[in-house]
Amino acid sequence: MERRRFLQRTAGAACAAATTGAVPAHVHVHVPKRHTVRVLGTHVTLQEPLRRRAEADLGIHLEFEPGGSAAVLHKATTRPESFDLYEQWSNSIDVLWQAGAIQPIETDRIANWSEVNGLTKTGRITPKANLGAGDAPCKLLNVQPDGTLGPEPTGRVSFLPYVHNVDSFAYNADVVPRGREYEEESWGWLLDERWHGRVALVNAPTIGLFDAALAVQAKGLVEFEDIGNMTRAEIDELFQVLVDLRRAGHFRGVWSSVPRSVELMARGETVVQSMFSPGVSAACGRGIPCVYAAPREGYRAWHGVMCLSSRTTGAVRDAAYEYVNWWLSGWPGAFIARQGYYISNPERSRPHLAPEEWDYWYRGLPAAHDLTGTDGKVSVRKGEVRSGGSYERRFENVAVWNTVMDHYEYTLVRWRDFLLA
Repeated sequence: MERRRFLQRTAGAACAAATTGAVPAHVHVHVPKRHTVRVLGTHVTLQEPLRRRAEADLGIHLEFEPGGSAAVLHKATTRPESFDLYEQWSNSIDVLWQAGAIQPIETDRIANWSEVNGLTKTGRITPKANLGAGDAPCKLLNVQPDGTLGPEPTGRVSFLPYVHNVDSFAYNADVVPRGREYEEESWGWLLDERWHGRVALVNAPTIGLFDAALAVQAKGLVEFEDIGNMTRAEIDELFQVLVDLRRAGHFRGVWSSVPRSVELMARGETVVQSMFSPGVSAACGRGIPCVYAAPREGYRAWHGVMCLSSRTTGAVRDAAYEYVNWWLSGWPGAFIARQGYYISNPERSRPHLAPEEWDYWYRGLPAAHDLTGTDGKVSVRKGEVRSGGSYERRFENVAVWNTVMDHYEYTLVRWRDFLLA
């Protein structure tokens, strides 16, 4: 009798719950766990709109921890347990791999792997493209049978190839006369006496170093046998020039974040400086005629990498793979196109872009009307053409890739000398 009354009460409670939506406290209901994926990286891709959209699409919780490139690389290499995914640039791969901070990604778990284009897999966007000096991503992509990184496909990769671009320098066209692309615009402008005291470099030894090296070489002040892997003597020559210029007041300073680069240009503190595409887009959105140069010497190229922590396992690793796949699903690539970045499988993102957006960002055609950036502000005016032209043309003109050279540790010492000069 007691059991019968208990079953009757339970059935009644269940009916009430079905009617009202309430669940009695004594009835256990299984709620799937919402896994948290911690993503360490830079402000370039760790943006709030991307986090919100990914959470909504995937049903997982994402914790973004953006920071400066040097700081996040140090944290990743020394504390792999502090993150699940790492987002930065391909020049960080050797350091991460040698430190045992990341684990291989299985390409058979990447749904759209076959769509990833040849830029990462072979190093060239077209057969006639320059491979570029330094660490072209194809050299670091595949985990070889002996555990080293190399170009031969094995089904295991050290990173997901996703966001990428070519970088140069930007200038304020209200002050600096416009030059013809690939003919007059030159890295040497960073050292032009006309802009004394109004020049800035990006504060990153594996990035700003190459901007400076390309500028010094363009001016004929130092010649490098291999600009992607300088000798110690060449590094000393380069930094002697930079230290002398800094002491003379040529550089306004250095910047460590995209917002800071925009502020330098907006306040008129700089008229020529290292700059990233989102910064140029943001500056244009603020009404500054900020021109991204197409240097005759070629671009400094970079490739975004998404890496899986060596400490991430089980259900969290499965959730991390979901996020990795999400980046090649279409919408994210369209979003970052509006700040001037490319995605490794662009055709998947094309339906998420208006035809005029695709024409401007990927094909290098004049904007059919004003275009907005990721912040919703107009960043491209009707009739403007993207500097450097189409996706293919820009990546055919790579001078050097962001690289960790053999003398990387020594460049850190010399970069500090430059900052303290």
